[in-house]
Amino acid sequence: MFRVIAAAALSTVLLACQPETPSTYDAQAIQQSAAPEYMNPNPRAPYSEGVRHGGLIFLAGKTGGPGEPGVQAETRRTLESIQDALERFGSSMDRVVKCTVFLVDMAQWSAMNEVYAEFFPENKPARTTVGISLGGDTRVEIECIAAA
Repeated sequence: MFRVIAAAALSTVLLACQPETPSTYDAQAIQQSAAPEYMNPNPRAPYSEGVRHGGLIFLAGKTGGPGEPGVQAETRRTLESIQDALERFGSSMDRVVKCTVFLVDMAQWSAMNEVYAEFFPENKPARTTVGISLGGDTRVEIECIAAA
């Protein structure tokens, strides 16, 4: 008899805990099923500057462009460009969750990292740094994913 009463009590508690509105998971599934938003497509290239989907903004890789030479100066210009794009798309640096840094010379990792750390003083995103070969004088390229 105790088992029947305990089972009935447990069922009552479980039913009482059920939300009356769709769960967060259901809301996320609905949001993620929406079509991606392609932001600021580049008419001269086969990519978009950013894509918003499922509550995230995926930024294309950015470089520092022309200016003062050196990995630190280039890293600063690159991250300023990322900051500008995120703000235009309704996000910010403190909402970045993942970055990938492409570095021509891995011996310059520490110099790049000094500047990078200035842009993420509190919320430090997950990061991968990869040594690669970039064209021209480009020393660093960074891509990011941020919460919208």
